[in-house]
Amino acid sequence: MPAGVAVYTANEVLDWLRGEAPAPVPGLYVKLHTDNPGANGTTFPSAVTTRRQATMNAAAGGSITLNAMSGSWAMTTAETITHISVWDATTAGNFLISAQLTTPRSVANGDTLTMTSLVIGNTPIAA
Repeated sequence: MPAGVAVYTANEVLDWLRGEAPAPVPGLYVKLHTDNPGANGTTFPSAVTTRRQATMNAAAGGSITLNAMSGSWAMTTAETITHISVWDATTAGNFLISAQLTTPRSVANGDTLTMTSLVIGNTPIAA
């Protein structure tokens, strides 16, 4: 399965189109992965399991962009981060989306990984 929108998120959007208001998302929390997180967002997790909150700018042109992160990740082992998953809670919660990093990041024990850019798009947009 490719990285992308979780079934939970797709169903919430489709129900919204039917007139049912989706549950409010209390926040967006980013988790690191060493490969595709899969359909449930749980495979190939990084050794660092902390989820960091992403605050996003208002939607424009079918996308939202990163405004700020709640912090960085203090890495505890050597690994290559290739993907992220986004959740609606710091632990447990609903898996919302996954994405592959544009450039994988190789880290070592003691490194700090900081996310400076994140774009979540709802594409393609009709022309």
